[in-house]
Amino acid sequence: MKVTLKDVASQAGVGTATVERVLNGRGGVRPETAEKVFLAARRLEYRQSLPVVHRGLIRIEVILVRPETSFYSRLNRAFERIAASLDESIVVHRTFVRENEPAQFARYIANPTARRSALIVVAPDHADVVTSVRKAAGLGIPVVQIMTRPAPELPYVGIDNYAAGRTAAHYMSGMLAQRPGSFVALCHSGAYENHKERIRGFSSYLSENGSNEHRFIEVMFDLDDEHNAMELLQAALRREPGIIGVYSAGGDNKGVARVLEANKAQRPFWVGHELTEQTQDYLRRGIMSIVLDQAPEVQARRSIDLALNRLGLIEVEVSAEPVRFLTITRENL
Repeated sequence: MKVTLKDVASQAGVGTATVERVLNGRGGVRPETAEKVFLAARRLEYRQSLPVVHRGLIRIEVILVRPETSFYSRLNRAFERIAASLDESIVVHRTFVRENEPAQFARYIANPTARRSALIVVAPDHADVVTSVRKAAGLGIPVVQIMTRPAPELPYVGIDNYAAGRTAAHYMSGMLAQRPGSFVALCHSGAYENHKERIRGFSSYLSENGSNEHRFIEVMFDLDDEHNAMELLQAALRREPGIIGVYSAGGDNKGVARVLEANKAQRPFWVGHELTEQTQDYLRRGIMSIVLDQAPEVQARRSIDLALNRLGLIEVEVSAEPVRFLTITRENL
């Protein structure tokens, strides 16, 4: 049955005159209303092509943190490549917000600088931020949490971080089965649920499967700072000469590498996250033992697809399963 202007108007909750103005590019309609009409027309397949005036009408905002880090730079580039492949009516706007100012982070989510049709966000596990994320979802726009999931009831795209921590402990305890000693872990801070989940997984595996020969003694917060990581790990090695395993659950890798490279006589088994040029070099030189990579390109693609699906712009079902992380050693680089 042929779709009419009346059908589009009913779907969008507006009058047929408004639909006619929007679809014929006549202007004089609020952007929010034009978006409703545009989405309704797309869902009903009213037209195969729509006026040029609708370029960028659908605005998906992606909020990221720490653009100076290799991982978030990689994630940002993935979103950039995806944005270039989308329909002209859709724009993906990337915003970087300071994670160490949660009140400001929360205000930005609640008061965006421009209208957004959907939100994809890396959200710190802070009460104000989580409240703002939930309020944004309550306004009826699709909200997708990427990388970390402080609001468990909202959609999430990312790896199973608890499983990643258990995997790190599995390899570490297995490879060091005949070598008694202690394990330590480092991560950025307690600000992110994904890091906390990795530490929980690491600890739980050792509790369930570890022997009396291995002890998990400390978690250190380096705030993704090379000098902090160096000082914390050096101090731990001085306090506990029997450290044989280091797990970087999220945070700086440079500082850890510098300390372990200098500790050649009794170098600990090191498991970290994210495949970068640096970690590839650490693997090749035998400083790092295993890298767990969480495939940010897959996360970016799936989060965009989920937002488009929730907007009604694509019908393909988006997997709700965790993104598979990759286990990388020197042998499979």
